[in-house]
Amino acid sequence: MSRIESDFLGELEIPDDVYYGVQTMRGKQNFHITEMPMSQEPFFAIAYGYVKKAAAMANKELGCIPADVADALIWASEQLIAGKYNDQFVTDWLQGGAGTSTNMNCNEVICNLACEHLGLAKGDKKVSPNDHANFGQSTNDTYPTALHLSLILRSRVLVKAVEDLRDAFYRKAEETKGVLKMGRTHLQDAVPMSFGQEFHGWGKTIEDELTIIREAQEHLKVVNLGATAIGTTVTAHPEYPALAVKYLAEITGIDFKNSDDLIAATSDCGSYVALSSAVKSLAVKLTKVCNDLRLLASGPRTGLSELVLPQLQPGSSIMPGKVNPVIPEVTNQASFLAIGLDTTVMLAASAGQLELNVMEPVITFALYMQMKVMTNACNALREKCIDGIVVNADRCKDLVMGSLGIVTLLKPHFGYKPCANVAREGFLTGKSLHQLVVEEKGMMTQEQWDKTFTYENLINPKFEK
Repeated sequence: MSRIESDFLGELEIPDDVYYGVQTMRGKQNFHITEMPMSQEPFFAIAYGYVKKAAAMANKELGCIPADVADALIWASEQLIAGKYNDQFVTDWLQGGAGTSTNMNCNEVICNLACEHLGLAKGDKKVSPNDHANFGQSTNDTYPTALHLSLILRSRVLVKAVEDLRDAFYRKAEETKGVLKMGRTHLQDAVPMSFGQEFHGWGKTIEDELTIIREAQEHLKVVNLGATAIGTTVTAHPEYPALAVKYLAEITGIDFKNSDDLIAATSDCGSYVALSSAVKSLAVKLTKVCNDLRLLASGPRTGLSELVLPQLQPGSSIMPGKVNPVIPEVTNQASFLAIGLDTTVMLAASAGQLELNVMEPVITFALYMQMKVMTNACNALREKCIDGIVVNADRCKDLVMGSLGIVTLLKPHFGYKPCANVAREGFLTGKSLHQLVVEEKGMMTQEQWDKTFTYENLINPKFEK
């Protein structure tokens, strides 16, 4: 079963069980770049539903389209908002035309749903994709507006994953606050600390990224709805831009507003750059944290072995019993991908020409992929690694008390140079600091040593002369 639909280029046969039409079919036939349809991001169809609903509400109020048609379009848009018919968004992520194929995909789906709601056959021009669903609109204002909304929705999911990961680090910090360990700089012994402080530091560095992501979300609340082709609002009712964005804010509960300069907003991609940069910053932080985890879990016999990560799978096809830190490794890889996609956004955003940036489809793909992999990486790191980490407390304590780095606590007593000489002698002879300071040189009594090297003073040193 099929139907024939036409545009000014000619006719195409459309399967009768689909809700998209001829212009979507052309896009589907023309673009096979990622081989991934936009239905893979459900928030995009939901967001487009909100935009088309706001447009239909405004056009109905202004008398620009028949009331019964507007009501049917509003009903159809609500079906998309409810998450239905997402599978009808079949255009490839990457496409020429600045997203025209996707905009028409949405218009055709909404119109055919509206037709059925009115008791008409799919493709009936009583409800027109161009003249009704797209009245007073252009791809150049509806696509970016829908993108802004969908990025807010998708970034909220990312924020939740980051919050959960932060909380996991803080829980582990409380759990390990009594475990003494050695801090390191330059991969060399520095001064003691607690593992609780280490975990809390990781949580805090992740928490800082939440502020950056939320700031980027604010940029997305400025849109160009009603700008139409280049920002001059051609074909739109004079009152349409303000009314449409008012309705969009009301039905989404997000305080959207139009830019003060619709021409500038139609070609500007600064909000995408801000969001991509925020995701990149998170990826950089996660990379550092996962590198730390892998180092501290190295071994188990010949490495630092301060942490024991959950054992998830055999680590080698040739070495029996080997287990690898696979979750930090895959989180690193997700972070590297997100960082690379930020370069894509940067290049595409800089490629705008005159009144439009036609590269928005690749920006869309890059941002969704960034947030998708980082959300999944944060969740995997929390669920499969952080929550199940065990600290090797005895190993950590032995490393601290065997380290020459704790000589730093003696500097207020003896000065830098004498302490440096003792540390040097320990390095050359292999003797412990206690052996040199208490047993051989008599620089301190055992009582003085015990008073200086208490657990509390090691992790929260207090200056004493």
